[in-house]
Amino acid sequence: MMDPLVAAIDQGTSSTRFLVFNAKTAELMSHHQVEVNQSFPKEGWVEEDPKEIMQSVYECMERTCEKLCQLSINISNIKAVGVTNQRETTLVWDKETGEPLYNAIVWLDLRTQSTVEGLINKAPGQNKNHLKHKTGLPISTYFSAVKLRWLIDNVDEVRQAVQDERAMFGTVDSWIIWCLTGGKNGGVHCTDVSNASRTMLFNIHSMDWDPELCRYFDVPMEILPKVRSSSEIYGWMKSSSLAGVPISGCLGDQSAALVGQMCFQEGQAKNTYGTGCFLLRNTGTKPVMSDHGLLTTVAYKLGKDDPACYALEGSVAIAGAVVRWLKDNMGIVQSSSEIEKLAAAAGTSYGCYFVPAFSGLYAPYWEPSARGIICGLTQFTNRNHLAFAALEAVCFQTREILDAMNQDSGVPLTQLQVDGGMTSNRLLMQLQADILCIPVVRPSMSETTALGAAMAAGAAEGVGVWNLSPSHLPHVTSEKYQPQINSDESEFRFARWKKAVQRSMNWETTEPCCNANVLGKKMNGAPWGVPPIPPPTRADP
Repeated sequence: MMDPLVAAIDQGTSSTRFLVFNAKTAELMSHHQVEVNQSFPKEGWVEEDPKEIMQSVYECMERTCEKLCQLSINISNIKAVGVTNQRETTLVWDKETGEPLYNAIVWLDLRTQSTVEGLINKAPGQNKNHLKHKTGLPISTYFSAVKLRWLIDNVDEVRQAVQDERAMFGTVDSWIIWCLTGGKNGGVHCTDVSNASRTMLFNIHSMDWDPELCRYFDVPMEILPKVRSSSEIYGWMKSSSLAGVPISGCLGDQSAALVGQMCFQEGQAKNTYGTGCFLLRNTGTKPVMSDHGLLTTVAYKLGKDDPACYALEGSVAIAGAVVRWLKDNMGIVQSSSEIEKLAAAAGTSYGCYFVPAFSGLYAPYWEPSARGIICGLTQFTNRNHLAFAALEAVCFQTREILDAMNQDSGVPLTQLQVDGGMTSNRLLMQLQADILCIPVVRPSMSETTALGAAMAAGAAEGVGVWNLSPSHLPHVTSEKYQPQINSDESEFRFARWKKAVQRSMNWETTEPCCNANVLGKKMNGAPWGVPPIPPPTRADP
């Protein structure tokens, strides 16, 4: 008898994957990956096409099923599918036609910056943490509510559909589950607690949509998906080779990685290196509020009647995205793997520091006005040093959120569990250990995000093929990177980095000044912020 299999859809910011695991051993049996295009229609805007996202999901599923057949594995052994996704990314679609009403606005997108500044200015004491007691989050461009507000205010089709009660809002998980369970023909409109907790519309104490928050953002509650636990049967696959298989797990990608790294005990933590970088520490069944710029988020709720577990999260917007930028925008590297060679050739950044604040700064600063800078350049600096500085930036940003995490919890981490695409870069892992001054531990199977979603799906009531009790969790092999430089050198470099961060701040503000473009934004600024008027073109004097 073949062991039962469980599959996971991992829909990330830059790619979609479908992975199939053995539910007894957690071994990865097969997978397929497709890149997802991002569009940048204006400066600071980041969008993805919801239909392309679904197309990539179907393609990954079908290709993986073909690969399983070639391996003589019967796909009828797949007993459940889990979904994990880029969080906060915001979609609105028409429930009658099944068509998206606009592109998905990606979590990194900055078009709502003036909206956010306006909200903070109106808040008592101009406090960005004005809603944190309910949401665990600061008011920021990062979360879904302001993106949804922008869509209703600026896209006629969305406004009309909301008025006609045809509109459905969801994060990427809701869109995928709705489409896979039938779409306009009876699709299930739901989300899980981990994804809901990233919208700013969800009360993390009552564990439901909050009428007061919805009024604050002026969002009609009828367009919201139903909130479910992270592990239960939501519905069944309607089409594709897997028709009839239950979809029974749903977790935001960072929560899924926490589960996949088996961080079920209070105090356990993991750091994921993807498009951004996300450090989560399990705080158990009580939400802990941070005094050092971290988010309080719902980690998971593994069953209808199970308690919710919470996490403290340090979120960094740009990690792997800096490599994509060096490749696609600057042409400095031809492939993502090449950055390791270039950086190794330099061996140091020679005093060059790169703060990739492309989407402002996230934790621990929450400073939307920051922009990217490269400083400490000399005639000696070349692209190798820049590559090294880019990798160092990922490590320094992780150090900042780790320090905040240690201050909040009072119990410093003695080692860091890591996962995500960038962890295959050995130089990065060694640099990370050196900059943190603690060992870095990387599992040999780095697809922990998908594994977490598969575990949630396989353990769901009515599926029951994956046992999450501690004695049944599979043993995971890993490699450990020990710090190799003395801590004085590490501290010196980190202090210089912090100086560079200060210089990146207060760059792009929407306050009036002599710049025509900024003035245009201000004059044109509806209360919720509308796209800036382009600067007037004029001949040089």
